[in-house]
This record gives sequence, C-alpha cells and structure tokens, in this order.
Amino acid sequence: MRILITGGAGFIGCNLAQRRLARGDTVTIYDNLSRPGTTSNLDWLRTIAHRSAGSLEFIQADVRDATAIASAAQSVEAIFHLAGQVAVTHSVQHPRLDFEINALGTFNVLEAARTAPTRPAVFYSSTNKVYGGMEDVAIVEEASRYRYRDLPNGVSEMQPLDFHSPYGCSKGAGDQYVRDYHRIYGLKTVVFRQSCCYGPRQFGVEDQGWVAHFVIAAQFNRPISIYGDGKQVRDVLYIDDLIDAYELALEQINVAAGRVYNVGGGINNTLSIWAEFAPILSRLAQQPVVPAQYGDWRPGDQPVFVSDIRKIERELGWQPRVGIAQGVEQLWNWVRDNRHLFE
Repeated sequence: MRILITGGAGFIGCNLAQRRLARGDTVTIYDNLSRPGTTSNLDWLRTIAHRSAGSLEFIQADVRDATAIASAAQSVEAIFHLAGQVAVTHSVQHPRLDFEINALGTFNVLEAARTAPTRPAVFYSSTNKVYGGMEDVAIVEEASRYRYRDLPNGVSEMQPLDFHSPYGCSKGAGDQYVRDYHRIYGLKTVVFRQSCCYGPRQFGVEDQGWVAHFVIAAQFNRPISIYGDGKQVRDVLYIDDLIDAYELALEQINVAAGRVYNVGGGINNTLSIWAEFAPILSRLAQQPVVPAQYGDWRPGDQPVFVSDIRKIERELGWQPRVGIAQGVEQLWNWVRDNRHLFE
C-alpha cells in the first residue's frame, strides 16, 4: 500500500512506519521535525528501510500548510494523522498555536483526503482528554490509587464529550471533524481516543509521555515532578498493541469506517502514575529512584482515566497483549541501550 503518516518521525509514527515498511508498503513520512528525538527516529527509519521490503519517502513540512499536505496526499491509499501539539500545559500557554496545529491541521488533512483522487482512508490519533475532567463521575480514593465507583469496565465511547483545556478543545474539534467527514462526505475515517501509550523510541518529557519521561529520569537520576498526589490512575498501552489496533482498523476498514474507538490498556493494564509506578522503577534500577517533587494539579487532569475497550474488542477483535511489567521493562532496556540519545 501507499501510506502517508503525518508526524511520522514521532514516537507512534516511526513505530507504525517500521511495521508498514516490513509489510512492503511505500511509506511517506510527513513531519516538520520540531519535536526532540524526531531526527533520531527518522535516521533509524532510513537505516531499517534499506533492509525492509518497503520503501521510505520523507517530506519535511507542517500540517498547517494546506498546500503541502494536499500534495503529499495525492496518491496514497491511507493517511495516519498523528501530527499534533501534544501537551496540555503548552496549549494553555500557547492556545492559538495549539488550535492551528491540532484543529486547523486536522482540517487540512481531511480536506487533502477528500480532494485526493484516491480518496484515502484517514485514521486519527485522538485522546481521552475529549471527555474532560469527568467531575460528575464518582471516584473512590484508595491507599495508592483512585478508582471509578460505578464504571467497572472503564469509560466507554458513550461518555459525554466535555472538552477541557485548549488541548482538549483542539483535539476534540479534530475528533469530531474526522467523524463528520465520514457522515457528510463518505470518507472512510476512524477515530482512536487513545490513553497513555509508551514504548521504545519515545522521548518523553515532563508534560507529555510520562511513562517514558519517568523511565529516562530514573536512569539518569534526574528530578521528577508530580502534579497532584501521584495516585492518579491511567490505563497504559504498549506501542506494539496500539499499532496492532491501527492495522486491524486498516484491514477491516469497511467495519471501522465512521467509528470512534477508545484504545488503551483497559482495566487489566492500569497504573497510578507515581504511588504504583515508583516501585516498578526502583526494581528495574535496583535502587530507590530519586524522590519526586509535588506540585498543583494540572487543568483538566482526571483523577482516573481507564478506557472501556470492549467496543474495539467486539468489532475488530483487538485486545492488548503486552502487560505493564513486560512493556515497562522493554522500554527500560531500550533507554539503557540507547543512553547516548538522552545525554
């Protein structure tokens, strides 16, 4: 297939590109290389492309450039739209930039797909932040974590949307545009409302990619800041499982088109961000990790978010296969073996 990946040099994008190159696809990476680690990821992709069955192309451009993205989409069969501004804190500080990248950028991608002769399917990386703070959902506090009182399977796609923070608004706008382009224009689109994804080639920083950020900080004895009390719970998903979900949606596009799916670790892969994660890091480091510093809660931060993933399991036959212990250890080993990328 001919595949276009916006943000293709990022964490998720490069892992997806690797998978598709191995399958023999022609993969076009569309990225402005603004995020830390993207140049390294692109170099890695170029190296493995020489040994793969597929071929790799690279376009250095921005999704805010409607002309450039329209040109890139002309002959492709599928677009994975992963480019975006990814941090809530950055969106609060720079709301216009956040809007232009996430909302306008997604609109540009959809228009590129709609007007392309090939009418490619569009797969959109959305976020659980579209559900907002969910202040009306009852929460129970336990010794090391919070949990839902009345949602034993987590949050389903039927949870009302409640965009909170500029980031939630911009990603939510893109989410709804992607969904509506299927209804109005018949474009084959799929929305993935993703929870916390982690794995190799993730250059996590304080305000985005917390699993990788904590792993990197623990290995280099760098300070760790916790916003809130550290008992916030997330369902975490290893990158290989996320790519499986993307591929199943592509393979079964006639089922998935027009659908919205929550994609995360689900109830079997939950973790409180510090109270339960710190002991895992200490075990891997074989010594206590640097004590965390605590600060105020961030805007729109949910005490709990756990995805109800039964819809995608039912419709596409997908479920996570990599557990937390295995996945975090694999990420830990990748950081350990690539220390030069973080020094």
